[in-house]
Amino acid sequence: MNEPIIGIDLGTTNSEVAVFEDGRARLIRDAAGRAIIPSVVGIDDQGRLLVGEAALNQYVARPEATIRSIKRKMGRAEKVSLGGTDYSPQEISAFILRHLKDMARADLGREVTKAVITVPAYFSDAQRQATREAGEIAGLEVVRMINEPTAAALAYEAGHSGQRHILVFDLGGGTFDVSVVRMEDEIVEVVASTGNNHLGGDDFDNRIGQYILDHLAGERQFDVVPGTSPHARILRRAESSKRSLSDHPFVRVEEEFLGTRDGIPLHLDLELSRNDYEAMISSHVDETLDLVHKALDDAHLGTGGIQEILLVGGATRTPVIRKRLEEVFGMVPRGEVDPDVCVALGAAIQGAIIGGATGTAVLVDVTPYTFGTSALGELDGVWTPFLYVPLIRRNTPIPTSKSEVFFTVYDNQKEVDVRIFQGEHSDASYNIEIGQFMVEGLSKAKEGGPIVLRLDLDVNGVLHVTATEKNTGLNKKITINNALTRKGENALDLAKGRVAAMFEGISGGSSPGVAEGGDDSGGDHTETATARAVVEKARGLLGEATDEDRDDMVNLIESIQEALDRKEFREVKSLREQLADILFYMET
Repeated sequence: MNEPIIGIDLGTTNSEVAVFEDGRARLIRDAAGRAIIPSVVGIDDQGRLLVGEAALNQYVARPEATIRSIKRKMGRAEKVSLGGTDYSPQEISAFILRHLKDMARADLGREVTKAVITVPAYFSDAQRQATREAGEIAGLEVVRMINEPTAAALAYEAGHSGQRHILVFDLGGGTFDVSVVRMEDEIVEVVASTGNNHLGGDDFDNRIGQYILDHLAGERQFDVVPGTSPHARILRRAESSKRSLSDHPFVRVEEEFLGTRDGIPLHLDLELSRNDYEAMISSHVDETLDLVHKALDDAHLGTGGIQEILLVGGATRTPVIRKRLEEVFGMVPRGEVDPDVCVALGAAIQGAIIGGATGTAVLVDVTPYTFGTSALGELDGVWTPFLYVPLIRRNTPIPTSKSEVFFTVYDNQKEVDVRIFQGEHSDASYNIEIGQFMVEGLSKAKEGGPIVLRLDLDVNGVLHVTATEKNTGLNKKITINNALTRKGENALDLAKGRVAAMFEGISGGSSPGVAEGGDDSGGDHTETATARAVVEKARGLLGEATDEDRDDMVNLIESIQEALDRKEFREVKSLREQLADILFYMET
């Protein structure tokens, strides 16, 4: 029996996991029967890791110890603090992925190590790499990453036949994608895709939240401090109000004891209408429709060329979304596929395809970005080194490989500086630089020596670059990675150790967020896990250290272990930081 390849929708607000069994995809539920898991991670007041519903429940009381919407930070170099420890966005996402992995293991009764993970169609190369690393940190082999609208189309395709063009409108918690998909029998081909990585239901919540804050400041002369429990309670109430307004024309927004003014307790009680809410988010809705028309233009279709509309993402439950789409296309969006879960189901179907299941669709995806390089050339009548030369054009089916030849600019040129950009502007400096490397040791030759640049974009949307001196075969290859990968395998191993240690500390090995009981290190569990991970990393680097550094490292490792045995966690933290400093300087 082949190992199952699970499908994961790693969402901004919620996440789901599914598996393909007995000819169909099904959702996997946790011990409490929940299939939709909040994408929230926290540390409780005893230092235990919380993931999902348990973390969300503590958010209003301990917002400083809870992290939401981490997906919006994926691909960035910044850190987030949790329980006094700094984590990368990949590590926080890995906590969520590990939780989903454990759910699948409990459901299937066997170890699960392979997954298809979905990403927004408009995710950049760095964001895709960060997602892959999050999976690896969580102990998953990410066998494929597919775009969320594509996964939704796969879930919808089952049981349908005939040729048609479908508009997939995917509005999640933090991202928006729109894709035009051509379906014919068992072929699912993405024709065009565009979107905004920073537009979603969270922004709708924030508009309501700001409305409430303005009400309190204006009519009650009460200012709520961001990051406090009252502020978190207001944002949570804003989200629940948004959900209520999907089904009802009015909602009462109530919160007791937000604070005091002149010694008098302050309560919130106001009515919000659906009309007011729709006015608040009108600019966001307009932006989604502008992007719909952009996708249609890219696909060379008018509104009449779309036969069906598929809604994906919980934010599409907002009635004005359906209303505006119906006005534009003259048809009612299809509703038989649950917008909250169809992406995970599609990912599970893709996992079945990879695993060799028969009778499943063939998927043809596209890149939403143009990739190219900069070269010396004429731009607007001026010679510049930033002439953008696209190699892989936006909406090209993937996987794809494109090559172009460039030439040295002077005699006996020793090296070339290769820069890779993502974007559409003819001036490369206005695009996003995603990678750079040098090809050194070129042969002595006259100017005009050919250099062949090749870009390979794989099915996961990951870019591989090769530059070759044609006359000698000298070449250099890179895969465009994000910050964590550039630090090398040691950083990735450290992240794996930190995440694994946090899960190992949960009582009985249960999945986080639902486990009962304490753990062996109480409020200092996070420091214990971090210290052990640093020690493990240091042991792996002892062979590379100088004699002086090695002696210091050995002494610190022994001292940390002794302090852990005595449960002197302040001392552990101090020693761990000293050891981490040595490791930092060894790697720079």
